Amino acid sequence: MVYVLNQDGQPIMPTRNHAKVRVLLKNGKAKVINRCPFTIQLLYPCDNQTQSISLGVDAGSKHIGISATTKGDSTGARVLYEADVTLRNDIVELLSTRRENRRARRNRKIRYRKPRFDNRRRKDGWLAPSVQNKVNTHLTVVANACKILPVTKIVVETASFNLQKLKADLEGLKRPEGIEYQQGEQLGFWNIREYVLFRDGHTCQCCKGKSKDKILNVHHIQSRKTGGDAPNNLITLCETCHTGYHKGLVKLPESIKRNKPLKDATFMGIMRWAFYNKVKEIYVPQGIDVHMTYGYITKNTRIKNGLPKEHYIDARCISNYPEAIHPWNKTEVYYQKKVRCHNRQIHKMSIHKGGVRKLNQAEYLVKGYRLFDRVQYQGKEYFVFGRRKSGFFDIRTLDGEKVNKGSISYKKLKLLEISKGFLTERKVVA
Repeated sequence: MVYVLNQDGQPIMPTRNHAKVRVLLKNGKAKVINRCPFTIQLLYPCDNQTQSISLGVDAGSKHIGISATTKGDSTGARVLYEADVTLRNDIVELLSTRRENRRARRNRKIRYRKPRFDNRRRKDGWLAPSVQNKVNTHLTVVANACKILPVTKIVVETASFNLQKLKADLEGLKRPEGIEYQQGEQLGFWNIREYVLFRDGHTCQCCKGKSKDKILNVHHIQSRKTGGDAPNNLITLCETCHTGYHKGLVKLPESIKRNKPLKDATFMGIMRWAFYNKVKEIYVPQGIDVHMTYGYITKNTRIKNGLPKEHYIDARCISNYPEAIHPWNKTEVYYQKKVRCHNRQIHKMSIHKGGVRKLNQAEYLVKGYRLFDRVQYQGKEYFVFGRRKSGFFDIRTLDGEKVNKGSISYKKLKLLEISKGFLTERKVVA
């Protein structure tokens, strides 16, 4: 499928006539705008005839499914574009690392700096950076589809989760009912530490009081950097066991482990209205209808039509045309991966001999290449995952599979497309 823009840069219906596209490019009547998905722009006036296109969006916390379908002609509904997008999940760890570096730097340079944690005010509608990044990625994915197709309708699937009921099922407790939803587990306690000590009976969960140490500490099962201060990540330990554990002298019982976190369910509860309202705000003034659907409707539609469980197939069901077929009955899917666009950390934390800090990253351009550029090597397309000043690069596929064990010289590579924040690979599934 080749996606087409008119002379003014507005999307019109895509074409399957690849021979005509080659002729237009050869005669200078069209130019290539994007390589994957392959998009051209016409350089002469044309009839801007379009059809009604429905864009289904399967929102998620790790993957986004997207499918654009049209009713088509007498042969039935057609799939015009489908993609499976993998989101970033490293924002929390990167921000935690930056916070550690900032505090260490302040302690080194301005040891007695006055506290300044009460002079900030968050704007209305503020979202955590990890959530905001995923919401922005959802909006970008929808915008990219609307740039290459004349979409007339957008259907978004959102999901709401009962976190208290899910948590009760994981811990084997009674499900809350009625007013119990307003009475959380920490009701009546001053802080989390007081609740954890009470929950554990003020007894060390490692030695069960055999050490006779009366001083109790609250220990993070997972590091606070990744696990947070949630009660299910905290356990009571006496100071003897706590100190011994961090020195590597004490091993905690295997029964002490954190229950499955509900990060994905929490994210969907936070982002669903923020994403849906933003889509309405952007596309309704453009004359595009925006609607919402729910997961149970999508599941019923998929099972009724006997379709497999995939993110892009769920999006096809959301678009209201689950029976839509691909051209030539070959399922063509674009697998995309969101990557970071910038890295502003200047130096690494490790200090070498002589007090020299090593630079954290290479220059912006190395031999004319950026990180995550699309390149060609031995007739196949890859992405630049690592660069060295010597000109030897680490190139890989979208899945992260290396081409070979060693690096490859830039002289053997051909630049196809500069990095745009998304790694895109076209695959024919069937």
